[in-house]
Amino acid sequence: MTTENQMYQQIRERLLPECFNAAVKAGAAIMKIYKNHDDYDISLKSDKTPITVADRVAHNTIKEHLGPTRIPVLSEEGREMRYEERRNWELFLLVDPLDGTVEFIKGNNEFTVNIALMADNECVASALYVPYHCKMYIAAKGIGSYLIRDIVPQDDPQYSRDAIEKIMERLPLKSSQHEGFRVAVSRSHQTAETQERIDQMRKEHPDLEVIEQGSSYKFCLLAEGTVDYYVRTTHTYEWDTAAGELILAEAGGKTISYPEGEKLQYNKEDLRNPWFEAHRG
Repeated sequence: MTTENQMYQQIRERLLPECFNAAVKAGAAIMKIYKNHDDYDISLKSDKTPITVADRVAHNTIKEHLGPTRIPVLSEEGREMRYEERRNWELFLLVDPLDGTVEFIKGNNEFTVNIALMADNECVASALYVPYHCKMYIAAKGIGSYLIRDIVPQDDPQYSRDAIEKIMERLPLKSSQHEGFRVAVSRSHQTAETQERIDQMRKEHPDLEVIEQGSSYKFCLLAEGTVDYYVRTTHTYEWDTAAGELILAEAGGKTISYPEGEKLQYNKEDLRNPWFEAHRG
């Protein structure tokens, strides 16, 4: 067995289930705080975006759970890590412990936990958890992407590879087939450029329907086949896209920079993404 094949076997058997369980555990911590709005402890990060105690607790939960893997973690809540410390990492975890903090604060249930396993700066496995809806999405490079339903937030999840594989559904879903053309946009981060792109696409698709949705859940809706296209013309960071991009890619879709059409790059010195667009296969 080649070294690469050994790595993918280890991802499938051990690392992906560990990421799965870490996401569920973080989701449980988030949901406990979500029910008590007075305990959010909201402040602003250096880029003027909000952070809550839920972000911090979820970050610590994931780091603690995945600590035994000894794989370094690059997280939104550890964003100040110097490029010189991480530039030569061959394997690391790219994590957004609470993606959609604005939606969390608004109380509209549209937030996720994103965990991406990166090898040579490319996502090779990911777990993306939507705790309010009890939905888990997972993917591994070359193996496919899947939905697992009814994953209730738990303090001590013990899902094994076998248990996960028994209940997962391959993406895209046949039940998500639809007529018309659906475009997903950020609920809280829209711009004139986003509207301009939608207007362009409406010329090709007069029946175009706009779906507002928060967080990386939009990638999951694309992977399901529930929506057809997603455009983002405001700043995002690498941890916002890595996990969802693989889930979409393994379901036959694609994510590229907009309007350049280039592949997104990871573990850059500047962790911000360019504008991008994503579409289902």
